[in-house]
Amino acid sequence: MKKIIVAIDGHSSCGKSTMAKALAKEIGYIYIDTGAMYRAVTLFALRRGFFHGDEIDASALEAAMGEVHINFQLDAATGLPLVCLNGEVVENEIRGMEVSSRVSPIAALPFVRIAMTRQQQEMGREKGIVMDGRDIGTAVFPHAELKIFVTASAEVRARRRYDELTAKGQQVDFNEILKNVEERDYIDSHRELNPLRQADDALVLDNSTLTLEEQSQWLLDAFKRASL
Repeated sequence: MKKIIVAIDGHSSCGKSTMAKALAKEIGYIYIDTGAMYRAVTLFALRRGFFHGDEIDASALEAAMGEVHINFQLDAATGLPLVCLNGEVVENEIRGMEVSSRVSPIAALPFVRIAMTRQQQEMGREKGIVMDGRDIGTAVFPHAELKIFVTASAEVRARRRYDELTAKGQQVDFNEILKNVEERDYIDSHRELNPLRQADDALVLDNSTLTLEEQSQWLLDAFKRASL
């Protein structure tokens, strides 16, 4: 089998990261969570006080982008990558609602997308990667051998996010999460640079009613066909 790039795009909270991690582990590829990279930039902006309410001081962030260093560190226990911001593992910090409610405006900033795209393209230079995000198959790797576009209803995605956060002991409101999911869908699909859209040659996976086992088998079959 030849080494390929697997690009998984789709809406927020539709399980892209979970399926991408599982597929990468199954086929022995490197997994790269691009959404975590944008979340790390958002956390950096929050820590530096660049948000005033929900408004981001884009000029201040742009001037400070040279101080943002993102990389991944393998978790010895799980074998999965943990996102690091300037040498600090921030995997838990980037998953809370404070970051979730602000990441789409950050990800819509052209200078942020350009910086992250360059890093992502460098990570995939040798192929043998599974990368998930919003514009992997359309902008980061438009020539990826396997492109998958994942979707599910907003209600299903909000419920998954709610269950994930409550399992971590966080106090969250389902309606607030649903509102956040719908707002992120709109921002992601209407941003100026590389908006979320299905690549013309992408396979569509609606996982609203699929079990994890069914989803995993679907992905593995698609990978085998693409890597022949």
